[in-house]
Amino acid sequence: MWRNQKNTSSHRQGDNNNRLGLVVAIIFLLTGSLIYRLYYIQVSQSDMYTALAADQHEISSKLIPDRGKIIITDSAGGGDTQYTLATNKDFYLLYAIPKDIVNPEEAASNLYDFFDQPRIAANLSSSLVKNTEADFETRLSAINNDDSLTPEDKQKKLADEIKRQTDLKNSGTLAQQTEIKKEQELASEKAVIIDAYVKKLSRPGGVYTIIENKVSDDDLMKFYAFMNNKVATSTINAADLSISLGKVINNKTGAELNITGFNFEIKKFRYYPEENIASHLLGFVSYSDEAGAGSYGLEEFFNEELAGKIGSLKGERGVDNSIIVDDREYVKPTPGSDLLLTIDRSVEFYACDQLKKTVDKFQAIGGTVIALDAKTGAVLAMCSVPDFDPNNYQNVSDMAVFKNPAIFDQYEPGSVFKAITMSIALDQGKVTPSTTYKDAGEIYIDGWSKPIKNSDFSTKGGHGVVDMNFVLENSLNTGAIFAMRQAGAKTFADYVKKYGFGEKTGIELGSEASGDINNLLRNNIRDVDAATASFGQGISVTPLQMVSAYQVFANKGYLMKPFIVKEIDHPDGSKETISPVQERQVISEKTATTILGMLANVVQSGHAKKAAVPGYYIGGKTGTAQIPVNGKYVKDRFNHTFVGIVPIDNPRFVMLTYIDSPKGVTYAEATALPLWTNIATFMLQYYQVPKTRS
Repeated sequence: MWRNQKNTSSHRQGDNNNRLGLVVAIIFLLTGSLIYRLYYIQVSQSDMYTALAADQHEISSKLIPDRGKIIITDSAGGGDTQYTLATNKDFYLLYAIPKDIVNPEEAASNLYDFFDQPRIAANLSSSLVKNTEADFETRLSAINNDDSLTPEDKQKKLADEIKRQTDLKNSGTLAQQTEIKKEQELASEKAVIIDAYVKKLSRPGGVYTIIENKVSDDDLMKFYAFMNNKVATSTINAADLSISLGKVINNKTGAELNITGFNFEIKKFRYYPEENIASHLLGFVSYSDEAGAGSYGLEEFFNEELAGKIGSLKGERGVDNSIIVDDREYVKPTPGSDLLLTIDRSVEFYACDQLKKTVDKFQAIGGTVIALDAKTGAVLAMCSVPDFDPNNYQNVSDMAVFKNPAIFDQYEPGSVFKAITMSIALDQGKVTPSTTYKDAGEIYIDGWSKPIKNSDFSTKGGHGVVDMNFVLENSLNTGAIFAMRQAGAKTFADYVKKYGFGEKTGIELGSEASGDINNLLRNNIRDVDAATASFGQGISVTPLQMVSAYQVFANKGYLMKPFIVKEIDHPDGSKETISPVQERQVISEKTATTILGMLANVVQSGHAKKAAVPGYYIGGKTGTAQIPVNGKYVKDRFNHTFVGIVPIDNPRFVMLTYIDSPKGVTYAEATALPLWTNIATFMLQYYQVPKTRS
């Protein structure tokens, strides 16, 4: 028994030992697990948990600096009053709270109806009308360019096409067809936009998604009234609403008006007080992030200077959600620098207004005006149409409108280039104003099957023995070829490059084109390429390059770099003054003076008589050039240019006016020239330039 008892006791002791070992093992494992967990949290994942803790107790925020202003001056009355072209203004940022929106599809449809439908419908109407007009012009152009038709058949077909188009308009059929197309395209775009809204509004737990940037007071009130009236039994007028302490208030009841799932906050956005004026110069600021970024024009070119430097604020959050200021980190934002432009406000306004009137009058595709200070190259005015309102750039359906035609469009300049050709021959001593040649009215070029004719050949034939003054006054293509040949094709090409053609001017604006003089850059220049280039065909230039070349005549033969910013005002109070830059001497002072006199004769006795301004000696040259499409010149489309210098005896400014494809007229004397004269007359009076001619 004792043995049995002993055995039992031993068995029990063994069980106890086993249990103890198990407990110890469990404790060991738990301790090891705890140690590993502490290591994992405190060492391996310390950054993540520090961030999570900070998220609970710390607040941090980007501090967006004020973007620099863009400013112009006005010299009216002899002063230099400043006006702001681009500044910053408080608007509302409308956002949605997806977790509070019960029916995303319905909300998306409402957003589309309010924000998108009116804009898209207007853009579609405009584009469809343009497409219809373009189709009509294409039909007319095809008839005009059909060489198989006799003149009588051509006139009959043109008349039939015009009648067909008129009947379509008068019967209402065209309007009906346009409306059907609009509704079809509208439905297609609607589906895409609503789908995008639904995705934004359907995020589970979402507390913030931006719906619309830069909402004005009026539009915010209209939105609240619109959304309220969609669901409420009683309607509210936007005029009965106001904003007080960040809330929309119903003025009739004094109660706050809430729209479930939507709210707003005040935020600074870029604002352009003058709207379309100088829009191509300015560009705009787009907001893909908080700070925004400049697109096109000065906003893009000087984005870094204008934007300033973002600051930051970091602090602790208390239990009552208050901000604990002790030990917070604060980096002050640095405001952007201000740009002071060379543009004169009154001149810009007048030039742009006259340009729009001319483009509208002749139903042209577009046009450009550039005025430069004759001595410095400073831009006094630069505008083009069609333009846009940078406050509402998102409403522009054709992004090509954003590109500045003055520096981006490349076109064949036509006869305005003859002054360049003549100056080269003069500078080489190969011709003088009295040098003569025999004009037959046309000339054959080796390797080219058709003769090159003067523009007046069909009415006047050859002019016989004439001098170089007569060549410019009457814009003879054969005379330009004669002058080029006296200098030599290679020398001619070298001068063309010295004038700055084929390269960017370097003006402080984005998206500048270089032009195209590739025909003159070959080792062996073809005769026909040199010949056509001498009168401004077969090469392409930008309007700014063309007016800069004439500025050489007005500045004793020196090419100046055109510039548009005359001062950068930094936030620390320092100012950076931009000085004129002399690029190089292209022709001698004697040649420049001679060509000025010849250009004065063009206005006095030649094709540019309409440029005359009483009391002043004016010099300039017209240019009319056919427009190539798909490698072939279109017979009924022309670009018109006039470049003038005033006063010719003491140049104050050089100006170019350009009209693209005016309807109903062939020559620049009817379009670009009168436009130039109107603006030049205004500028002479505005700057109080003394009269020197009785």
